[in-house]
Amino acid sequence: MPDLLEDSVERLDVIGNISRDRTRYPDRRGGYRLGGAALFLSLAAARAGRRAAPVCVLGDDLAHLPESPVLGTLDWTARIQVEGASTTFDLEYDLHGELVGVGTEYGVAEGLTEHALRHVDQHPSGTYHVCCRRPLDVAAVLDRLAAYGSGFSVDFFLPSAEDMIRVAAPWLPKATTLFVNAAEYQLLKQVIDSGALPEVVVTDGPRAAVVHRFGRQVTSAVPPPSPPREVSGAGDTLAGTFLAHRSQGATAAQALAEATSAAGRYVAAPSLPIPAPRRG
Repeated sequence: MPDLLEDSVERLDVIGNISRDRTRYPDRRGGYRLGGAALFLSLAAARAGRRAAPVCVLGDDLAHLPESPVLGTLDWTARIQVEGASTTFDLEYDLHGELVGVGTEYGVAEGLTEHALRHVDQHPSGTYHVCCRRPLDVAAVLDRLAAYGSGFSVDFFLPSAEDMIRVAAPWLPKATTLFVNAAEYQLLKQVIDSGALPEVVVTDGPRAAVVHRFGRQVTSAVPPPSPPREVSGAGDTLAGTFLAHRSQGATAAQALAEATSAAGRYVAAPSLPIPAPRRG
C-alpha cells in the first residue's frame, strides 16, 4: 500500500488526458504517436526528479501503457482503465508550428471528471496540476481542490482556452502557477486582473518565455535554437519541468531556464511511439 503522506507531499498528480494522436505538418513531418497533456507533463516532471502520476482514464487500446519500460518513470496508481477506446487527437500544424486544426474523439475520457473528483476526495492534501481541456468539467475540479485547500497549478489548450479561462477564472488566483502561451495570456488578461495571479508562465514558441508574478515580469529565458521535429507536447514538457524544479527549491529564473532547455530538447527529439502490448 502506498505511503499516503509521501503521495501528498512529494507526488504531482496530473489531471488530464492520455491519447492516441496523429500530428500533421505541410512538410510531411508528424505521424501517429502517444499524446495527451497528462502524459507529457508527467513524463517531464519525472525526468526532472519529481514523482508524477497521471490522473487519467485509459481505454482498452492503451491499457498496457503502465507495463511499458519506456514509461516506467511514471506512477500509474492514479489511472483507471475502462472498456472502450481512449481519446484520439488529429492535430494539424503549419510550418511555423502553429496549430491550425484539431479533430477529437474523447472516448473513455468522458469519465475523467468523475474519476478526478473521486481521486481528489481520496487525496485531498495532494498537489495537483489540472490540464484545463475538454471533456473535463474544470469548474467542478477546481472548486473541489479549492474547497480542500489543495495546492494546484493549471494550463490551457488554445482551441478551447477562451471558454476554459472564463470558466476557471474564479479559482485562478488560488493557483500556484498558471501556464499559458502568448495568445492565451491575452485572453487571460481580458477576464482577470493579472495582478491577482501569484505566478504566470507565458510561452511564445521559439521566442522568450517569461514569468510574471502578480502582474510584474520577474524573469525570462529564450529556448535553445532547435530545429523542431515535433511541437505537440512542448508546452507540457516545459510546464512539467518548471513545476518539478520549483518544487525542489529552484527560483523562477532557474526553473524557467531548465524548462525552456527541456522543451528545446523535446521539439528536436523523435515522437513518442505507441508501445506494443507485451506478449505472454
